[in-house]
Amino acid sequence: MRGGIFINNLYLGVDIGSISTKGVLIDKDNNIVASHYLYTEGNPISAVKRLIAVLKEKVDLRKNRVVGVGTTGSARKLIGIILNADVVKNEITAHAVGTLSIYPDVKTILEIGGQDSKIIIIRNGVVVDYAMNTLCAAGTGAFLSSQATRLKIDVKDMGDIALGSKNPTNIAARCTVFAESDLVHKAQIGHKLEDIIAGLCKAVVNNYLNNVGKGKRIEKPIIFQGGVSKNKGVKHFFEDVLQENVIVNENSHLMGALGVAILASKNSKNKVFNFNIVDIDFETRGIECSGCPNNCEIINIYKDGKVIDCFGNRCENGVSNLTK
Repeated sequence: MRGGIFINNLYLGVDIGSISTKGVLIDKDNNIVASHYLYTEGNPISAVKRLIAVLKEKVDLRKNRVVGVGTTGSARKLIGIILNADVVKNEITAHAVGTLSIYPDVKTILEIGGQDSKIIIIRNGVVVDYAMNTLCAAGTGAFLSSQATRLKIDVKDMGDIALGSKNPTNIAARCTVFAESDLVHKAQIGHKLEDIIAGLCKAVVNNYLNNVGKGKRIEKPIIFQGGVSKNKGVKHFFEDVLQENVIVNENSHLMGALGVAILASKNSKNKVFNFNIVDIDFETRGIECSGCPNNCEIINIYKDGKVIDCFGNRCENGVSNLTK
């Protein structure tokens, strides 16, 4: 109660990745009260500030207060520090918890994001196996987006166009460079646009199942999530190859944020979150990681001259740069 007005307790979940940043506010019953999705644009701190500003406008702070915060995603540690989070969890846990809150009987989660993908195997409500692909962008949202640009179409239209194909083109998509070369060749010899796009969508599915899903026992119910789940063509080919129904929820892109918000509600210290994020002086330094052949550009984040986190690494070798 505040001045005779009942105040609802809400919980904030933030999923911040290299491509996109997602946030949700949920109530005590795990219902999404407000949500927002935006591009990270290489600056997770700025992205989260923009996210918080939008969410603030979507709720009446005279009747609601946020008393729990959770973060997940590639920049979860950094953002967890900035938001003074109660919970900082990896993507596997967050996606599993979020999905189970809506589909308690789920057995397989297929997730394809902007620059990585993962599979989560669940039995009796418990994660028993998982795999992630963070080493190559082939078959991810970034891959599809780059091909859409090459074909001069909106990436959002790819799914609908793909469904119009009767003869999908065979595209070699295990490597982005080879896929682009193959795509250009197929276009030059007269393959139809819808067939090429359908071929790209099918290649994403085959690449995922042959790499991320290799050796995994995929059982229904099967939930497809991540930004690429909005592509109807990719969903269609998952169902075609697996010969099973694949479910895509309207909030499939928010499952990580939902999951970590739920975890925050269970671990809340009942401290009221301040939407006016205090400005902090940060310094970023970019270095090239030599830990593996990817040679990723690692962005180290410094606060008062001390490294507090990094992002940009596609494998755990990049974590060693925290000491530099």
